[in-house]
Amino acid sequence: MDTGALSNAVLLITTLLGMYLAALWLALIIWTYRDHRSRSRDGLISAAAALVVAVLFIPGLVIYLLLRPRETLTQAYERSLEEEALLQEIEEKPICAGCGRPTREDWQVCPHCHTTLRKVCISCRRLLELAWNQCPYCAAVQPGLTAAGASSTAAGRQRRAEQAADSDAAASSRRSQLPEVPLEFVDGDPYQT
Repeated sequence: MDTGALSNAVLLITTLLGMYLAALWLALIIWTYRDHRSRSRDGLISAAAALVVAVLFIPGLVIYLLLRPRETLTQAYERSLEEEALLQEIEEKPICAGCGRPTREDWQVCPHCHTTLRKVCISCRRLLELAWNQCPYCAAVQPGLTAAGASSTAAGRQRRAEQAADSDAAASSRRSQLPEVPLEFVDGDPYQT
């Protein structure tokens, strides 16, 4: 083989290898800059990261990979949205104003401290918020029950006492509807008059 042909082959291989390394070097600089721009809004630091890769080549890329931010701006935004959604779910759960324990939307009274949570519409009998003066379901105007007065334990006790009185009245009404049976006394009854 001719030395001129051998030297031309070596020159060609060296040129191709040099072009490949130059393209790889340029691609790594551009990739580093774009990757850091997706992870940070600071353009100066992105340029500095690309400069480190440009000067140090492969060792610069290793340094950049060790020091780059863990997540992209998109990933950070999505994570913050997820956290916000979780916090909103936690905040949306109703709690009792009296004891601070979790309640349900369909509870009228807190089972723990007996604080009134909602009132019943006088017309359609659906549960309403205490502050509402008009039913959004049937448009009936509600009597003046304020949230501050109804949320106190005393108001809850008064309402339960009224319900007990109503149930006593209903029981006595049922008793009055029963037929009257005359009492019979048995001999030896100490209560006989």
